[in-house]
Amino acid sequence: MGEQPASKPKKAAKESKSANRAASAPEPAPGASATPSAPAKGPAGGTPAKEAPVKKAAPKKAVKKTVAKKAAKKAAPAKTAATKAPAKPAKAAATKAPAKPVAKPESHLSMVRRARRINRELADVYPYAHPELDFRNPFELLVATVLSAQTTDLRVNQTTPALFAAYPTPEDLAAADPEAVEQLIRPTGFFRAKTRSIMGLAAALRDDFGGNVPGRLDDLVKLPGVGRKTANVVLGNAFGVPGITVDTHFGRLVRRWKWTDEEDPVKVEAVVAEIFPKSEWTMLSHRVVFHGRRICHARKPACGACPIAPLCPAYGEGETDPEKAKKLLKYEKGGLPGQRLSPPPDYPGRPAPPLGAG
Repeated sequence: MGEQPASKPKKAAKESKSANRAASAPEPAPGASATPSAPAKGPAGGTPAKEAPVKKAAPKKAVKKTVAKKAAKKAAPAKTAATKAPAKPAKAAATKAPAKPVAKPESHLSMVRRARRINRELADVYPYAHPELDFRNPFELLVATVLSAQTTDLRVNQTTPALFAAYPTPEDLAAADPEAVEQLIRPTGFFRAKTRSIMGLAAALRDDFGGNVPGRLDDLVKLPGVGRKTANVVLGNAFGVPGITVDTHFGRLVRRWKWTDEEDPVKVEAVVAEIFPKSEWTMLSHRVVFHGRRICHARKPACGACPIAPLCPAYGEGETDPEKAKKLLKYEKGGLPGQRLSPPPDYPGRPAPPLGAG
């Protein structure tokens, strides 16, 4: 019969192969069970089925890293005020300049005292203050004052010598040829309207006052072209009757000095008349007008050269630098000539240049 022992070496060979497989199998991953699952038996029961591949578990380090990242993300604060660009510091109240103390309103009595002191100071600065229109009698002053509207006294003084040489009396002027008068007074501007005014007042003087200029305010303001300003100029300088002359210079300055806020010349005159005695009215008018023409100009007052700057509430509206302010002065004392061509004997300045000379 055949030899039975030959099957043993075959069985030994199979066991050797199984042992080699087991040795070459990979080690279980960390955390996996150390005991492998028993191989399933094949359908025949003798041959083991192929082992299913074991899925490798994710490494613990990676898990830890992911968890750490999430934790760090949660822990990290969202953009905080510290990480943003530093905001500009709010302006602290302490850095602001201290508020100027509010000055108490000036009492009426204090204003009156200040106004009278200004008048005394101006009297020292302009001892020669006078009307800057040339005249020899009340009629010439009346006509010259009417012509001075909207022009300078110098221009009037350059014009009236020829006019009065041709028509020396009210009767002569009232009978003149209007066109001839217009040509004579053309340099003063608005010559047609002014011709009607001076010829009309000349006729009224001839017809109603015997060719004489009346010495009462109520009579003067009835004449053509004559208002309170013109009447006060004539009364104060030709008749010696006190009067306040409110022209553009006078009104501007008394408002700057806070004597009044009124704009109407009649109201300005009434307010100022209550501040000063009558004896000062005429000369006060001359001093204020002198100061307005020479220093306290409408657009560029020379504050730095003003002798009454400490008393002026409007100081600083103009040039305060003394050297620059000096360049703004006009007809100041000891400087440029006044506006009179035929000044009175007591006039300390030089006569103005004749027509065409400057």
